[in-house]
Amino acid sequence: MDSYKDKMKELKETQSNKVKNASIDRGIIIVNTGDGKGKSSSAFGTVFRAVGQGLNVAVIQFIKGSWTTGEMNIFKKFESITHIVSGAGFTWDTQDKEKDILAALKGWEVAKEICRDKDNKFQLLVLDEINLALAYKFLDIKEVVEVLANKPDSLNIILTGRNAPSEVIEIADTVTEMVMIKHAFESGIKAQKGIEF
Repeated sequence: MDSYKDKMKELKETQSNKVKNASIDRGIIIVNTGDGKGKSSSAFGTVFRAVGQGLNVAVIQFIKGSWTTGEMNIFKKFESITHIVSGAGFTWDTQDKEKDILAALKGWEVAKEICRDKDNKFQLLVLDEINLALAYKFLDIKEVVEVLANKPDSLNIILTGRNAPSEVIEIADTVTEMVMIKHAFESGIKAQKGIEF
């Protein structure tokens, strides 16, 4: 028991020193990537944490299209959440690269306005599935990185989607890779309402 107490005492001291030494106060860039489930779900959890703290949030969804999702239904209930669906649908459904590019560009134009807003209307911007839009080259990676690098200090940004480009990973402050160990869909189980959409 004493060794546990000693370990926890040491851990507390280590954590306290880290907190004391963290002196930079600015919004961060978070990337959720990988082939596992949970990238968007994690971002949406952060959306509700931010709303709970009185922050204004913008969510721009690339790729996914206009099908009704649980997050879409709940976002409507909060005045502090601005939700924009910019995707034309999954690329394997649309099979129309030009349409997909135009849809991604529409969302990116809104994202640029938010990132360049000097009035700081939003404190959190979620760019859901933008990594995939970048991987498919629907957007110019150099422009995206430049805009992210010059965002207002008060703005936090979360980028989600598999295949995050190395340039995005490099500019990010926090990067999490979701790794698929097992997925119900691979076993033939249908997407579940409230879990997958």
